[in-house]
Amino acid sequence: MARVYVSSVIGAPATKVWDRVRDFNGLPKWHPRIRDSRIEDALPSDKVGCIRNFFLQNGDNIREQLLGLSDYDMFCTYTILNSPMPITDYIATLRLTPVTEGDRCFVEWSAEFSCDPADEADLVAGIGMNVFQGGFDALKRHFGG
Repeated sequence: MARVYVSSVIGAPATKVWDRVRDFNGLPKWHPRIRDSRIEDALPSDKVGCIRNFFLQNGDNIREQLLGLSDYDMFCTYTILNSPMPITDYIATLRLTPVTEGDRCFVEWSAEFSCDPADEADLVAGIGMNVFQGGFDALKRHFGG
């Protein structure tokens, strides 16, 4: 099982960052690699079980299902249903934790998945840098940090 973990600190209160990222259909509003997104079957974007169907800037299509969402603990967990990446059993969690000193936010994004061992290093690096760190960098730009 491959594992990816990326963490960072954003110079804004966790509640404000959570307001920006909690919408399971809102990736195009904050992640630069996402072109557009829709929730299938017109379900609410915070309903556990809903499926987001989105396109990357390069045209690739990905479908993900929301497995868990907590406003109290500020996390969402999801799985990839369809992707051009050669992976299976992908489960990821995006979690925010308040940093009370300076009213900042600790963010962490992690994933586990199965893949061919020959592809693991490239997939871990690509997901870690392009998806997770790329999202954090965009949030830092948005919140001025």
